[in-house]
Amino acid sequence: MAFPKITVIDDLSSALSASAKWDAVIVVAADCNAVSEPAIQAALNAHQQIDARINSEVLLFSNEQVPGKRIIFAPTGQLSRYYDDVRRFFDVANQAAKLAASAGVKQPLVLVDAPDDERFKNAVSAVYLGLTQGLWQPLEARMALDESELEPITEIGLLGSTDSVSAKWLMAAEAGKRVARDLCGTEPERMAPPGFADYCVEALAGSAVKVEVISDQRQLERQYPLLFAVARASEAVERHQARVITMTYEGKGPIEHSLYLAGKGITYDTGGADLKVNGHMAGMSRDKGGAATVAGFMKMLAQLQPEGIKVVAEIGAVRNSIGADAFVADEIITSRAGVRVRIGNTDAEGRLVLSDVLTHLIELAENDDKAEFFSVATLTGHAARAVGPYTALVENGVARTKDSAKMLSAAGDLWADPAEVSRSRREDFDFVRPRTKADDLLSSNNAASAVTARGHQFPMAFLQISSGLDKTSHAYTHVDIAGSGVEGGDWQHGKPTAAGLMMLAGRYL
Repeated sequence: MAFPKITVIDDLSSALSASAKWDAVIVVAADCNAVSEPAIQAALNAHQQIDARINSEVLLFSNEQVPGKRIIFAPTGQLSRYYDDVRRFFDVANQAAKLAASAGVKQPLVLVDAPDDERFKNAVSAVYLGLTQGLWQPLEARMALDESELEPITEIGLLGSTDSVSAKWLMAAEAGKRVARDLCGTEPERMAPPGFADYCVEALAGSAVKVEVISDQRQLERQYPLLFAVARASEAVERHQARVITMTYEGKGPIEHSLYLAGKGITYDTGGADLKVNGHMAGMSRDKGGAATVAGFMKMLAQLQPEGIKVVAEIGAVRNSIGADAFVADEIITSRAGVRVRIGNTDAEGRLVLSDVLTHLIELAENDDKAEFFSVATLTGHAARAVGPYTALVENGVARTKDSAKMLSAAGDLWADPAEVSRSRREDFDFVRPRTKADDLLSSNNAASAVTARGHQFPMAFLQISSGLDKTSHAYTHVDIAGSGVEGGDWQHGKPTAAGLMMLAGRYL
């Protein structure tokens, strides 16, 4: 899993000499006038005389005075408006990476000029992560073709004095994001539940993260009853059988943060008995994006081994298949927490998987007074409709008193991984109330979440009650990445973004 290593540049004049090893210079700034290096600015101004696109498009042009004799200029455009953020740098770097790769660049020197503004303090980091996002190619392509040709850039020179974040931290972040992109973006046979589990085991092998996998279907049936209901129709196909993956990291020293992460890993979502129709099944191999983000975060921990933090992550990897043994609406299934759940729609399966996983995490967090809970999922079309391309954060009352979502969102703003905070309210809990004495809770209504009022808020109420979190004093934040998990909202073809990972890393690491 190769990706560009970072070489920190301390002496820019040497790096820009004709004898330097770099084969191109990538410059990211608001416009030509914002470039601080005089020689580069002069080259840009000269090119502007023959090309009016210079401040509006990512361009490559020849220049005899720089290493590799070529400059790629990536203008962010205006940065002074209140709604401008560091994604301006991430986005143009993403474009520049594709241009550089197609031009045969292998070792670019990257210069970033950002305003002296808190919003852009991580601009250099955002440029590196934007470049690597643009360079990443799907796992299937890398296995079938020449990876060195698909992703030709092996090294990136970054000016060290411009960024407070270490190269090690950034490369750990990219290692985690690549794990997340691979897990989310790989097709449903290669990354069915057993393959998903195997990838996690391999990615974390020999690291400080302990990985345990439950593959016994009878054990899953006993201990994860809601999860197994979703998996029932897939059990007959051995290569599709469900897995539960538990990953644990505990850093040295006194624990300041103790995080419990639940990841939704629906490796393919047919909708089950409430079958997706009219072309809506395409892209449903990416319904494992939440679990992918969780696994990527654990990879980042494995690389960094930070002190003072404990993280327990659990993923339910399940295929929601259609078949003779598929679960159906109207069934009443008792959750791991002992809550009788009436199924409203089998296409609202992710919350069932997360519920039992959360309950197990609650059990593991017994006597942990620092425990904070998160579920990460591509959960609702409503989140994509309401806040896309942002992540939606929905917190319980305890989390709200701690400003959990507010701080996550603030971290996301600084790391090009933004989110919107949504309140949970009484209507959300009323929505899932039981209608009869036969059950304790309704999983969903029988309409698409995108056309249901508060369609991304009420599932958090369901998760809190069905898992037993409502009977604890734990802070809990639900992270819905349905609107942010792939580029451009294109779930079939768009690159996975590892949404939520940098927000968590920026907040806790």
